[in-house]
Amino acid sequence: MNPGHLLAILCLCPVLAQAEIYKAIDADGHVTYSSTPIKGGKKIILEPLPTMVPPGRSRSAASPEDFPRVDGETQRGRDDTRRKILEDELSAENKLLEEARKNLKEGEENPEVFRGQDGKTYRNVAKYQEKIKALNDQVELHQRNIEALNTELSKLK
Repeated sequence: MNPGHLLAILCLCPVLAQAEIYKAIDADGHVTYSSTPIKGGKKIILEPLPTMVPPGRSRSAASPEDFPRVDGETQRGRDDTRRKILEDELSAENKLLEEARKNLKEGEENPEVFRGQDGKTYRNVAKYQEKIKALNDQVELHQRNIEALNTELSKLK
């Protein structure tokens, strides 16, 4: 088939897709819609839906005149206080991260063991894996906290 003919046929498909719609309500109150005329039914005429919504006007929300304002010096003081708090938290998180890494290293070096009735020592693999997972979770938690604090510090002026 010629691509030009195929394109023309495809362009006509939406025109062929239109149909008349009939609505009928029976004695019980049931509503029936049909594309063929129904006894007692009425033809429904629908307007086409808009294909594009016009963009709304963007209004900037103006502050009321009596809205309290903060002067620059006060805001700088607040920003400095916030920066100091974030830096203190970052320092504390770095210490906690180092401690968590130390605990993880110690946990990896000391596997969980127990003595059986025969006097031999056995490794408790499940308990060891559970302990290592908990220690890894602590390390990851402190790393995420440090990343979040660094992000907040970078947002400050």
